[in-house]
Amino acid sequence: MIKRIHVAVGVIYRQGQFFLTKRLEHSHQGGKWEFPGGKVENNETVHQALHRELNEEIAIDTLAMQPLITISHDYSDKQVLLEVFLVDQFLGEPTAQEGQQQGWFNPDELTGIDFPKANTPIVEKILAMNL
Repeated sequence: MIKRIHVAVGVIYRQGQFFLTKRLEHSHQGGKWEFPGGKVENNETVHQALHRELNEEIAIDTLAMQPLITISHDYSDKQVLLEVFLVDQFLGEPTAQEGQQQGWFNPDELTGIDFPKANTPIVEKILAMNL
């Protein structure tokens, strides 16, 4: 049976740019850029999971998040359900906490970045919104 993973994803947005981190080489889809987030744990809402994950991964506290898109994607080795939120109100300066690369990117730069396939609809949605 293929593993299905429920993931809360934050599209961190500030002053016309988006914050991304690069997945560590040894992880699933390693070496690709991503919008930060992580697994939703048992007995945890998606909002709680995203707040916790963004605090752990990039050291910010979310103040508000807006639903952006929900994506179901089937990789050959696992399935993911991504619940994606726009996070434009937060405390702290996003900083990758696991030693991975990080950066702020303009919307026009997003189409040239190597993302996991499941992230393609996120980029398309962002570009359609003209933020």
